[in-house]
Amino acid sequence: MIAPTTLFAFAVTCVIIEITPGPNMAWLAALSLSRGWRTGLSAVAGVALGLSVYGIAAALGVAAIIENSPVLYQALRWGGVAYLLWLAWDAWFTADEITATNVSDANHERASAFRRGLITNLLNPKAAVFYIAMLPEFVTVSAGNVVTQTLTLSGVYVAIATAIHALIVLLASSVRGLVARSGRMEALRRVLALGLVGVAVWLAWATAA
Repeated sequence: MIAPTTLFAFAVTCVIIEITPGPNMAWLAALSLSRGWRTGLSAVAGVALGLSVYGIAAALGVAAIIENSPVLYQALRWGGVAYLLWLAWDAWFTADEITATNVSDANHERASAFRRGLITNLLNPKAAVFYIAMLPEFVTVSAGNVVTQTLTLSGVYVAIATAIHALIVLLASSVRGLVARSGRMEALRRVLALGLVGVAVWLAWATAA
């Protein structure tokens, strides 16, 4: 059983971590501005699944193996950087495309956003580092049921992260119409694509061993 004060402290920590600009925030904002809130929320679902996978892995001790294996960690690190750069490239060269309106294309677009959200987080070593360096600080070994505690804390983190990501999507999509009417949507998409390049560079620097 996790003490309420511990849960509260952990929740506050999660909020602070999630409102700090990072790969998810930049990508979700760019995606929602260009494709709308439905596609954005599909991406949020993929992100949530990716974070959940890491949470389960942490409970089973797999995340610790990743953290302690330089080869696996570097593979994740550079895989994540490369994937972000690919997202930036895709955003740049599709900046002038008009969002699909038929049901089939819309469903395909949302499925693609879900997959990208999932892959982005599975290739994000900072997610693994969080579960290794931060989450254990809130686990009380003497209370027993360490796996249960880890899964509970992971669930809290995923819930908070998902809520904040959804808020980012809704805020970004709320100004989408205004940006479109200004005739600057293509330029803004290209700026956000460059922002993703910056995030990729930052990720490479921040996760350097």
